[in-house]
Amino acid sequence: MMTGVVDADNAGGRALPGGASSSTWCCRQRRTPASAMGGYELVRSDDAAGVPGGHDDLEFGAPAAKGAAVSAAPAPAAALPATRQRLVSLDVFRGITVLLMIIVDDAGAFLPALNHSPWDGLTIADFVMPFFLFIVGVSLTLAYKRVPDKSEATKKAVLRALKLFCLGLVLQGGFFHGVHSLSFGVDLTKIRLMGILQRIAIAYLLAAICEIWLKGDDDVDYGTDLLRKYRYQLFVGMVLSTVYTVLLYGMYVPDWEYQISGPGSTVKSFSVKCGVRGNTGPACNAVGMVDRTILGIDHLYRRPVYARTKQCSINYPENGPLPPDAPSWCQAPFDPEGLLSSVMAIVTCLIGLQFGHIIVHFEKHRGRIINWLTPSFSMLALAFVLDFVGLRMNKPLYTVSYTLATAGAAGLLFTGIYALVDVHGFRKPTIPMEWMGKHALMIYVLVACNILPMFIRGIYWRDPKNNLLKFIGVGA
Repeated sequence: MMTGVVDADNAGGRALPGGASSSTWCCRQRRTPASAMGGYELVRSDDAAGVPGGHDDLEFGAPAAKGAAVSAAPAPAAALPATRQRLVSLDVFRGITVLLMIIVDDAGAFLPALNHSPWDGLTIADFVMPFFLFIVGVSLTLAYKRVPDKSEATKKAVLRALKLFCLGLVLQGGFFHGVHSLSFGVDLTKIRLMGILQRIAIAYLLAAICEIWLKGDDDVDYGTDLLRKYRYQLFVGMVLSTVYTVLLYGMYVPDWEYQISGPGSTVKSFSVKCGVRGNTGPACNAVGMVDRTILGIDHLYRRPVYARTKQCSINYPENGPLPPDAPSWCQAPFDPEGLLSSVMAIVTCLIGLQFGHIIVHFEKHRGRIINWLTPSFSMLALAFVLDFVGLRMNKPLYTVSYTLATAGAAGLLFTGIYALVDVHGFRKPTIPMEWMGKHALMIYVLVACNILPMFIRGIYWRDPKNNLLKFIGVGA
């Protein structure tokens, strides 16, 4: 599946968008040196220090004593106590998503309920990608809370995105041929150009630019104030969603052809009849047409999810032989992380930004939770309404209803984890998830991209069958 971990440091802090240590803040912020921004910055503000009744928020460590007197003269900034603390719930959320990714990758083949939906509809696996993109957005708000030099921060974001994109090309472009072949190398005429890490890189870059440049100077006292302060970011999200929807339902999709290699050196050619607008089926949708036109059909994913549909598999909803009357498009390449569908992936990341802003501007747990739950339930409700009227939830196309449903679910899950871990302190049971969340990219590369299995199978005695797996009793 995927992961969303990118090293995202700037002059004000260091973060992993999708996996980031960063800063969390109070509503009224105290200026502090940039060097103090490496982790979550826990600094008492003048207004928060000594509040009667105590303060039990993240930024302040332990609650203040009940009835503590308010200091008449606040201490200078240099004299205020400062500590650092990670937003543990974000690490745990990321770790849970990593574990879910591993489970659906390994168990999805024999448990269709865990595998990706063949086309329309949602399964557990279909939540993994949006969850990571949502985490990227939340992390970015913590990384870019203060940006002394916007141009420098933008330059670093571009370089970071390029590194992640190139890593995705190596891991998912076809360079590694598989666990059993123990070979490597890729034909540049057939390299897969898009992929999971490439999509995350694109969404990260656009969201980072929005967070660096598109912030208002308005004060935030209530939830509605966030709409005014970040109105330009919301406008970008609305424009992207509108453009995507117009293209998906308005572009004309002509007939097209493709070829696949048959037994030996034979080549089979297929012709797909379309000539329609607004079709969201596997064969004639605008998402696939844009990828075939811009990227080229040889650079798309060659094991499309719709190969498990009723039209294309006798063993539906599992992979199987083609039915005798299978349509011509069943074996055509289709990239689930294509160009046009990545537009809505950016929107998911922008939604994550808005949830991160709530951490930045609201001190109290109650305020944060209320301002997270309200949009989460609203997005879920709107998603089901859109699905009901015909704008179906579809992961390969990354439709608007799919975007809203998965972002709403991500918001609810993150809120629940936050309440358990950061509010009520249930830390010990979540330590494994926290560790996985901190090392998400490493786990993705080693496990989800089969680097570790290939390494294990690649060490053998005389015959490749005599590898380490056989030595430890697992079998070759």
